[in-house]
Amino acid sequence: MKWSWKLGRFAGIDAYVHTSFLLLVAWAAWAAYQGAGTGLAAVLGVVFLVGVFGSVLLHEFGHALTARHYGIRTRRIVLWPMGGVAQLESNPRTPKQELHIALAGPAVNFAIAGGLWALVNLVGLPAYGLLGSLIVANLTLGLFNLVPAFPMDGGRVLRAFLATRIGGRRATDIAVKIGKAAAAAFIIAGFFGNTLLILVGAFVWFAAGAEGRRNPYAQQAHQPGARMSPERVFLFIRRP
Repeated sequence: MKWSWKLGRFAGIDAYVHTSFLLLVAWAAWAAYQGAGTGLAAVLGVVFLVGVFGSVLLHEFGHALTARHYGIRTRRIVLWPMGGVAQLESNPRTPKQELHIALAGPAVNFAIAGGLWALVNLVGLPAYGLLGSLIVANLTLGLFNLVPAFPMDGGRVLRAFLATRIGGRRATDIAVKIGKAAAAAFIIAGFFGNTLLILVGAFVWFAAGAEGRRNPYAQQAHQPGARMSPERVFLFIRRP
């Protein structure tokens, strides 16, 4: 892929990271250094960032491997400074499939948080610092992605739930409206605090519109179904 580096091929799926990730690494190091004034803090800031992006990558593999269970292949997974994208080759064919695929990503984050918490307690490590920050980051990733703002995971869960009652097209229309309302709320909140929420809101707004034009639960074998999963990793970049 242009302007991307291949991280490797895992479980038969190619994973890439966009070159703009370097800007995020530099920003994380600088922010951590400014906060503590030491080189060690800068290193830990980068390590934390890499840990969060590793969690995002596993989140996307959760989606991709669950999709494979239903016979849906994944072209590739790409990590961006905004988060991760699993590019599925086709759409889920039923609301049940979409529900399971959508929930798989947050479930991975909750499993990572649980595993790190168990490690902290079993080995007797301090429940703060880098591991503590990664636990919080994964819990936040999982919970944030369950916000019913289509096309985020929670929005897809909402559409799948509604589709079993009112059909895929009407369910999509409702999910898009709720997603845009959530996007507007993010943008407004951004003006009173974290300005990055403005970018989050803008992304969700336009992605909801684009996804809303897709044919839900299409049966065509090769209808593009690139599953946008906007994990907001930049919300969690802070000094461990």
